[in-house]
Order: sequence, then structure tokens, then C-alpha cells
Amino acid sequence: MCGDNAVSKGHSMFARYAFPPNELGYCGPPGVPEAAGLVLHAREFDGAWPYLRAIAEARATDNPLDAEVVASYWLGGPLLDKVDPAMLLARLRIAFTGQFTGLLDGLAASPGVLAHHSFHVLVVYPWVRFLGHDPATPLRVLQNCRIRWGTVGSVVGEHALITCQPLTFNAGTLALDVPVNEWVRWSKDGSSLAPAPVPGDTVSAHWNWICGTLNRAETEALTTATQTTLDLVNSARHR
Repeated sequence: MCGDNAVSKGHSMFARYAFPPNELGYCGPPGVPEAAGLVLHAREFDGAWPYLRAIAEARATDNPLDAEVVASYWLGGPLLDKVDPAMLLARLRIAFTGQFTGLLDGLAASPGVLAHHSFHVLVVYPWVRFLGHDPATPLRVLQNCRIRWGTVGSVVGEHALITCQPLTFNAGTLALDVPVNEWVRWSKDGSSLAPAPVPGDTVSAHWNWICGTLNRAETEALTTATQTTLDLVNSARHR
């Protein structure tokens, strides 16, 4: 699964981050055995595609799988600031018409409306609605589904122990908690989505897979986009 030989960097990155939920049957087309095959079905990821198109338009490219477009959606970065929030909200409301969503319908356009995966998970997905009842299950789903960053502590076989901040919900506020350790997969039967992790690396994880090694700028971009979305969620819920 790992490697950029057959596809462009943008295609490869889309596939790496899209594979974990697809493997579990949550997003995208069924029956795609490897990450590289997901590129051929990218448009069927109806959750990601409206965002990719919006970012591509802001970048003045007709390729939603352009490398910078894909990186902006999964990890964040300055390109997100070029996407008009009102346009994005209008596009998302059309794309998800008839679907049960979270905070999308009543949200006003603001700089916190980002064409980022964290926005889709924490705002558009319906799970945010259930936090006030029994938060355990919604928190688990939101935590696994968001792209999170963590530091590799050790590698044992095909799994790595990483330290990262989980989501917490206290006094009606959704936030990042103190760091904890968790085991994630970096390889399965010898195939991986990213190079073998090294203790001390900062990596990204989606569901139970490591999807890549992050440099400082990428980590800061992901942190900023995630916190911006958390601030928006808390503001919208407390109105």
C-alpha cells in the first residue's frame, strides 16, 4: 500500500488517509482491497469530495486531487483561508441535503468554517448532537474519525505506541484532553500506508492506522485547524 510509484503525490495522500475508514466500511465504495485502488473511486467519497472541490477552486486548479489541495483537506494550512466560508456552507448544504447532520443547518458563515476534515467530523457528522446525552460513544467515534497527531514512543511488530491528546467533553465543552498512550497499526501483513515509524517521530493517525509522518509545519497546521473547528463547535453549541 505504501509508495508513490504509480500515482501522483496528491492521489497517494488521498488514498492513505481515506483507506482506514474505507477498510472498516464507513466511507467510500465497498470492496476496494488496497489504498491505491481508492483513487479510482475518489468521487464516491461524498464526505470529502465537496471540500476538495472547494479547495481546488480556491487554488485555481481543476484537479481536486492536487497535492496541496489534498494536504489542505486532511492536514490544514494557509490554503484553507482562501475558501469562502459562505460558499462552502452553501455547497455542503446542497451536498448533504436530506441527510441527518450535526451543526451544519444552523451555522452562520465565519472564518471558523474550514474546508478541513475536522470540520466534517465535528460539525457535519451528526455525532456532535449526542454529546449532551451519553458522550462516551460519540467521543470515541469523533476521536477515531478525526485526523490526530501523536509522538511515537515505541514500535512492536506491526503496531506503534503513540502519545496523543484525545477529545474530552466536560461542562458542555469539547476540547483536547491531556496526552495519553494508544496503540495504532502501521502495517498489516507487511503492507503499510506510510514508512515504518521511528520512536520520536510525530505521526498522523486515522482510525486505527498511521497515515504519515508529520513535519513541524504540518503538525502546526493540523493543530490549528483542529482547534479552530473545536472553537467553532463550542461557540455554536453554546448559543
